[in-house]
Amino acid sequence: MNAFSNIQTAAPTEDVTADKRPTAIVIGTGFGGLAAAVRLSCKGYRVQVLEKQDQPGGRAAVWRRDGFTFDAGPTIVTAPYMLEELWEMCGRRFSDDVTLVPVAPFYRIRYDDGSFFDYGKDQQANREQVKKISPSDLAGYEAFIKEAERCYQLGFLELGSIVYDSPSDLIRAIPNMLRLRGWRSIYDMVSSYMKHPKLRAAFTLQSLLIGGNPLSVTGIYALINALERRFGAHWAMGGTGSLVQGLVGLLDQRQVPIRYKAEVRRILVEQGRATGVELANGEHISSDIVVSNGDTAWTYRYLVDAKDRPHWTDSRIENKKYSMGLFVWYFGTDKKYEDVPHHTMVLGPRYQELLNDIFKRKHLAEDFSLYLHRPTATDPGMAPEGCDTFYALSPVPHLDSGTDWQVQGEIYRQKIEKRLSETILPELGSHIVTSQFTTPQDFHDRLLSFKGAGFGMEPLLLQSAYFRPHNRSEDVKGLFMVGAGTHPGAGVPGVLMSAKALEQVVPHVNSFS
Repeated sequence: MNAFSNIQTAAPTEDVTADKRPTAIVIGTGFGGLAAAVRLSCKGYRVQVLEKQDQPGGRAAVWRRDGFTFDAGPTIVTAPYMLEELWEMCGRRFSDDVTLVPVAPFYRIRYDDGSFFDYGKDQQANREQVKKISPSDLAGYEAFIKEAERCYQLGFLELGSIVYDSPSDLIRAIPNMLRLRGWRSIYDMVSSYMKHPKLRAAFTLQSLLIGGNPLSVTGIYALINALERRFGAHWAMGGTGSLVQGLVGLLDQRQVPIRYKAEVRRILVEQGRATGVELANGEHISSDIVVSNGDTAWTYRYLVDAKDRPHWTDSRIENKKYSMGLFVWYFGTDKKYEDVPHHTMVLGPRYQELLNDIFKRKHLAEDFSLYLHRPTATDPGMAPEGCDTFYALSPVPHLDSGTDWQVQGEIYRQKIEKRLSETILPELGSHIVTSQFTTPQDFHDRLLSFKGAGFGMEPLLLQSAYFRPHNRSEDVKGLFMVGAGTHPGAGVPGVLMSAKALEQVVPHVNSFS
């Protein structure tokens, strides 16, 4: 049973045959798809949402097992105003449906030697910890904070709001890219301010949360640090699934139907224009526009016929660089680990070398670093009384590594269990009462993620903004993209921004009359 087992497919009450509004199909119910459906319905489209799985959420789906609740994907809300805006569009208040609580610290960074850095909103506490690690880096930390703020202003607010629909959009963006020296990697940028390896790791690992190698992705992503400090890190009580439930509720109110177990097999194209979709069962559904919240590379490679995509050819798709894969172990314990915070980054003995193994060499290394999520630190209702819910996420190579996860999955899980037991979850093995894991192969097979990559194309400078798949398809008229694989990129704020970008590129409803 899952958390959405009681959700019924929304059904319009009006006579759809008499409804003359232009129609839109949205493929997928991740945050991008749900937000797109809300915005399109408010824009005047008659929207239908199609979902391959038996519940909404996409990578933000929910699992319930043995009394424990597991959020499959995103766990942090860093820009609540972007969700609040969707509720306001529907004449409702976000706080009436979802309770957000701040998490303190934002996260603990636990180094391999057992020391740790609790990074949070209290800037004086942050300064003291920086000073404790490396007094000579305190001034550099202060300078980095200012640079991160510039990245937020010029990168997030200005560059992120551009749709990049034409070369002129790129030209408009170039001055800010030059001001921010966007060709530098975030690791190079941080290293220019701070010298201690612990601090360099602490302020670059955030790019992994959007699928980027800190050694390669543009330093503009220092904006994540500014986002955290400006808006904090929040938890949605009841889990990230409560956000999905809230968005589904908005669509229900607006009489937007969601059809589950409706896998799209092909996007129908006639004379260069999307005209609807074909489902796996052979059914054809017509529409005026199609919006894909599926993985963008997968959408082009497998849902659009090769003859209809002269830009996104097979070779172009194959030759792009993709984000890492994700191994995620979900488990529940029959005891509470009270000294473990909500979010912990458990770093291994190597940092740069491990990143090269994952992203460059595509090698599944013996060592690893983990993101450990313990939602019961904030929300005890995510587990039975006296118990804890966890997930441990390990960045791993995507499927180009050739790893046979059917063989390696349990072996890798056992290594993670051993590591956690030796570090922050003592005697873990004797307290596990429920357990399951997901691998890059699952991302490929279940979530239809190209190469099993967790976040689509890696957010390198030349795979970002204008160089990322556009929100309005370069190949097919009437086809639009939202989600992690298109502009501006991965992360909850990014996919919500991709849905907002539709308002600048989808046709006005009057254009169909």
